[in-house]
Formats: sequence, C-alpha cells, structure tokens
Amino acid sequence: MSKKCQVTNKKANNAYAISHSHIRTKRLQHINLQNKRIWSKLQSRWIRLRISTKAIKNMAKISI
Repeated sequence: MSKKCQVTNKKANNAYAISHSHIRTKRLQHINLQNKRIWSKLQSRWIRLRISTKAIKNMAKISI
C-alpha cells in the first residue's frame, strides 16, 4: 500500500537534511499515517482506512 492518505491524498514532502557544516542532502518528510476503522452509515459497516492524523483530527472536529 502506498504512503498516501486515503482521505486527503497527502503524501511525502521533499526536503533537505542539513548537517552542521551546512551540507544539504535530500530526504523525505513522511506523512504520519494511521490505520483507522470508521463506521460508514451509507454501507452500514466498518471501513478500514489508512489516513493521516490531520484527517483524523478534522473528522473528530466535524464529528464523523
């Protein structure tokens, strides 16, 4: 499974790792993905999603 949020489609960000001598090497800032079960009212069953913590926070905020 890819490292992408199934709700927001967020994925890794390109960045630099900077050493003490200021040598820059490329690295990835990965997204914080969690496996979550969410109740679907339309299908009347649990759905397993791999979503970001930001999406979990927003779902709790709007009470899904």
